Amino acid sequence: MEDDENDNRPQGERIAKVLARAGVGSRRAVERMIEARMIKIGDQVIESPATLITSVEGITVDGQKVDEPEPAKLWIYHKPTGRLTTYFDPEGRPTIFEALPANMPRVISVGRLDLNTEGLLLLTNDGGLARWLELPSTGWVRTYRVRVNGRFHHKRLEEISKGVTIEGVNYRKVEIELDERKEGVNQWLTIKIREGKNREVRKLLEYVGMTVTRLLRTSYGPFELKNLQRGSIEEVAKNELLINCKEFFKDQNVKIPEIQVQEKPKTKGKGWAKSKPKKNAKPKRKKQQRKKIEK
Repeated sequence: MEDDENDNRPQGERIAKVLARAGVGSRRAVERMIEARMIKIGDQVIESPATLITSVEGITVDGQKVDEPEPAKLWIYHKPTGRLTTYFDPEGRPTIFEALPANMPRVISVGRLDLNTEGLLLLTNDGGLARWLELPSTGWVRTYRVRVNGRFHHKRLEEISKGVTIEGVNYRKVEIELDERKEGVNQWLTIKIREGKNREVRKLLEYVGMTVTRLLRTSYGPFELKNLQRGSIEEVAKNELLINCKEFFKDQNVKIPEIQVQEKPKTKGKGWAKSKPKKNAKPKRKKQQRKKIEK
């Protein structure tokens, strides 16, 4: 009886899940595409996100053929200001996807950076990975370099560092470090957050009376912008991706490489190292012990 019941079970996976894995978009984005009647199997329009499929053969999205899902990949993109993190803008403003190399597969962004924010943006061909990377439960820190204008109120800075509620939205504690250097009336600081809510950094600093004049994301968890030029993109090495995202891949029958711990080189001798004598240094005179004169 059990075998017969198993044979009668619906076969396949929900179409939104499969198309997300194929890099069409997040599950929610795919559901919106279905509502907009953009997705077809052959000539038949898909009307329900609960539709089960076993492959993407014959499926098109807005007239474009969907290819079979490839292994998950991740790219680091240095987003410049003036580009939106979206595939289409009704106002015709430039998007990041229009600026990507022609040989790039269809990718989706991990979260968003707004029009005037620059820096590290993660892109992936796997919707499931994108969703996992966005979850606050990963606990990954997002680091921003911020240039601000205005007078600092240290008590209010301390307030947002411990967590604050602004217009009914709760923001968790953040780390703030002030730079010593200034640029005229501008001050640079580093701020680290763990959630990445909509315009979080700008709203927090506006709350303390500061105006953000430049905002640059330099890292997202273990992935760093480093010296990547503005507008450039580079793929994250497979081993680096698997090691840093092992919780995502653990149920996918993927072998996770072991982390190699580099041993510190052994130093010869014991105790403190002796400094080398400086060139042309005058030899130190030995202190002569004064002899006591007996009277």
